[in-house]
Amino acid sequence: MIDLSPEIVTIIMLGGVLVGVLIGYPLAIPVGAVGLIMGFLLFGTGVFDLLYARLFKLVHSYVLLAIPLFVFMGVMLERSGITERMYAALYLWLSGFRGGLAIITVLIGTILAACVGIIGASVTMLALLALPSMIKRGYSKSLASGSVCAGGTLGILIPPSIMLVIFGPMAGISVGKLFMAAFIPGLVLSGLYITYIAVRCFFQTKIAPAVPVEERAVPFLKKTATLVASLVPPGLLILAVLGSIFFGIAPPTEAAAVGALAATILTIAYRRFSFEVLSDTALQTLKVTSMILLIGGLSFAFVGVFIPAGGAKVVEAVIMGTPGGYWGAFAMVMFIIFLLGFFIDWIGIIFIMVPILAPIAPALGFDPLWFGMMIIINLQMSFMTPPFAAAIFYLRGSAPPELGVTMGDIIRGVFPFVGLIMIGLSLCVAFPQIILWLPAQMIK
Repeated sequence: MIDLSPEIVTIIMLGGVLVGVLIGYPLAIPVGAVGLIMGFLLFGTGVFDLLYARLFKLVHSYVLLAIPLFVFMGVMLERSGITERMYAALYLWLSGFRGGLAIITVLIGTILAACVGIIGASVTMLALLALPSMIKRGYSKSLASGSVCAGGTLGILIPPSIMLVIFGPMAGISVGKLFMAAFIPGLVLSGLYITYIAVRCFFQTKIAPAVPVEERAVPFLKKTATLVASLVPPGLLILAVLGSIFFGIAPPTEAAAVGALAATILTIAYRRFSFEVLSDTALQTLKVTSMILLIGGLSFAFVGVFIPAGGAKVVEAVIMGTPGGYWGAFAMVMFIIFLLGFFIDWIGIIFIMVPILAPIAPALGFDPLWFGMMIIINLQMSFMTPPFAAAIFYLRGSAPPELGVTMGDIIRGVFPFVGLIMIGLSLCVAFPQIILWLPAQMIK
């Protein structure tokens, strides 16, 4: 065993993970390697019992059972064809406005967010469905790309979100309360996106022309019936999941099971269900869940070494020593999360940083639920800030090649939406009830 100061331990462990990620290793490898090596050097063979105990605790967490269930629900809904129905219905109503197709994209992303909760699925679906429609009708490639990325990433914020399921146990906050706390901020971001698109297209008429009237000439009653028929099924699914949590009928894990069953029934009703669909959905669920638990388990073990070695106290001292009092410290936390989002996957940020940062909230006098939600909203930007920008790469990989969408188009398109997320964060600082009001109405 060796004797190192907490400051040196902090630099080595956090720096080692960052270097490993920048070199190109998957996050789980540097996190696990740094945690194991430093643990052995600092605590000897006793570290193996520590790591085993923490891994055992994580994989046996009852709350985390909701992860495979929500993933299953999202993937099954992706197969159901529900997105195509919603797009066709909203197209009849909004495509006649300048920027209407981009607004439809954000609206569908918002609805999918409350049903799917997986940004990979949401961004891919919107890229295949909405992106060609916009670009073929003369939309700016950057605006179309930005709308797809922004709308698709709402799924990681608006519940049921995998991020919230993971964040809760790491921060010691009820997942049900996080679900309710995230709902209004998610709608606020959606509203900001739609407002930006509408205002910009009003002044820059050539970047998003209206669809000709002959393409949307459908009787009022028919398009109303189409809209209702497309929105009722996802509405019932959202009510089944979030309603059961809000009214105290079921905790998130049981609600996730209800959602998975409802998504399967919906797929059967739309005649999209088959053994192949079930098999693919189960396999995709296994892959996503395994990846999350692998990163989570190794990160959880990493934190189990980092905190006893004094690293958490060093981080806390740096944050608490920031000029400007508690708001200066809060700004430092937001800056750290924003900066990490450029290089590290959100899963790693939550598993590594949240156990370290969560105790700082009460020390600063902030409501832990509000403080946690600010971190989650901040992480929205990580999906659209290169080099590690998942939404950008999902869109680049799934966009049809014949559209000619380049990485430059996508990056230019997402930057205004990153700015809108910053505005959303500012609104939640000025009006904390945006986050705290709905959880306070929950039936215990």
